[in-house]
Amino acid sequence: MLARFLGKEYQRKKALATAAPGPLADYLATPFPDRQSDCRELEIVAIDLETTGLDPRKDDILSIGLVHIDRFAVKLSTAWHSIVRIDRDIPGDSAIIHHITDDRSAAGAPIDALLPELLRRLAGLPMLVHYSPIEQNFISASCQRLYGAPFVAPIIDTLEIGQRILERRNHLIQPGDLRLFNLRPRYNLPQYKAHNALTDALATAELFLAMADNLYPERPCPLGQFLSNR
Repeated sequence: MLARFLGKEYQRKKALATAAPGPLADYLATPFPDRQSDCRELEIVAIDLETTGLDPRKDDILSIGLVHIDRFAVKLSTAWHSIVRIDRDIPGDSAIIHHITDDRSAAGAPIDALLPELLRRLAGLPMLVHYSPIEQNFISASCQRLYGAPFVAPIIDTLEIGQRILERRNHLIQPGDLRLFNLRPRYNLPQYKAHNALTDALATAELFLAMADNLYPERPCPLGQFLSNR
């Protein structure tokens, strides 16, 4: 609780002190951007994980998708999508949702081979997600297992932003209102097929840009106004 109160920079330095030399230590050695930074001038990484469930203690990451935003524009040339090879059978209900079968998983790479690239991409940049506990907790669990320290990141969560906007407008939030593909039509964004990590990362990036521009039209968008308190 104290670490959360003291902020992400404190958490970063504390995690760095315990991390084994390697990709996580290199990531944690890079300072986070200032909260007063203008999102219109920043690089931000939108990321999505597809998983077998919601509990990182017993569930696995199935795929990783990400794309960078730079100076308020999605850079499609930075898109990265990887299937994760896991060491157990993929549950049938998960395969139906994500369309990742045992054969597809077997052709992928293990998480310990993919995590260094993910951390390299995220170093010193805000992480943009929709519903932060998934990405935060699963990445952190993998980092704890492989490198002996937690993953810490400045996080922008479009679900939290959407909730704040609806609450300020006195909108009664119904079940499902805050889902990624239910928020997008509010900003006249096209619908994509869900449950592909790269597509969902792109959808999150577009939603954030629309939200930020709506809240701060043609003026600076302070990073601190969007960061999650989780």
